[in-house]
Amino acid sequence: MSDVTTLEPEILRAVAGAQDEAALEAVRVGALGKSGSVSALLKTLGGMTPDERKEKGPLINGLKDRVTAAIAARREALKGAALDARLNTETVDVTLPVRESPPEIGRIHPVSQVIEELTTIFADMGFSVAEGPDIETDDLNFTKLNFPEGHPAREMHDTFYFNPKPDGSRMLLRTHTSPVQIRTMLAQKPPIRVIIPGRTYRSDSDQTHTPMFHQVEGLVIDKGSHLGHMKWILQEFCRAFFEVDHVNMRFRPSFFPFTEPSLEVDIQCRRDKGEIRFGEGDDWLEILGCGMVHPNVLKNCGLDPDEYQGFAWGMGIDRIAMLKYGIADLRQFFEADVRWLSHYGFRPLDFPTLAGGLSG
Repeated sequence: MSDVTTLEPEILRAVAGAQDEAALEAVRVGALGKSGSVSALLKTLGGMTPDERKEKGPLINGLKDRVTAAIAARREALKGAALDARLNTETVDVTLPVRESPPEIGRIHPVSQVIEELTTIFADMGFSVAEGPDIETDDLNFTKLNFPEGHPAREMHDTFYFNPKPDGSRMLLRTHTSPVQIRTMLAQKPPIRVIIPGRTYRSDSDQTHTPMFHQVEGLVIDKGSHLGHMKWILQEFCRAFFEVDHVNMRFRPSFFPFTEPSLEVDIQCRRDKGEIRFGEGDDWLEILGCGMVHPNVLKNCGLDPDEYQGFAWGMGIDRIAMLKYGIADLRQFFEADVRWLSHYGFRPLDFPTLAGGLSG
């Protein structure tokens, strides 16, 4: 059959010459597709006599089988060649270290870590967390805290004021977190036991001061609270925070407008080769200020000082973070240097616990 003998070598040459799978598919459709040359021969079998069909049928079907086999073999060859080419271009250097995933690379900022540690310690003592706005009124930031008119802390060189309102009053960026103490005493009745971590703002900048920094304050208001309770709370906090078995503290007289009596607290430490170790040594380091809430502050919040009394304390979160983790310059906290954060930061899933350790 001339059609079979001439068509087969033509199709096989086209199969062998296909350079990719798309070209090979075009050859397959041209030969075995619905309108292909081999398919056209198969359609002629229906109009043949039985004797012709018996003679030509095996030839046409044999052609179809050989073309199908040739196409399949060529397709496998093209796939192998494509894989070899891909392997040659997409090489992987298995000697390189495996890249860490984002959760492994990311770090918690030391300030965020210390706030978590503070919250963990005081929550174990039954304290809740109170929060307030960064923009405050002069009344809540100063007046109700017993700051008299003309007090140096009200001056522009310490406080960031906004432009005056039509009535002459001015909003300001809070200079401490103490306004939240006032908001808490105005909003809820005693007994009160809260800590107040947050951002504060003062016009100051050097190695140990920045215009924006972080404070935490504590407040206890009750009928029977006294300095002995405060001393125990602060001792337990310092022991847990600095992760030492024992810490000696000394309380020195001081002055704050919102407490009476007012005290500053030093803790025992040892300075050695640029490091500070707590719970040992013959040196002392100031760590916080505290005192009994001034009766005028209680009156300003609608509390009877003859019935209620309380105590409060405050400390710089950035400062105690520097002391605990050996950070020399406060300004580095706010420079957003990823190298610094990689060194001093904490792994995101290392949650501080009193049982498992605060700092991991």
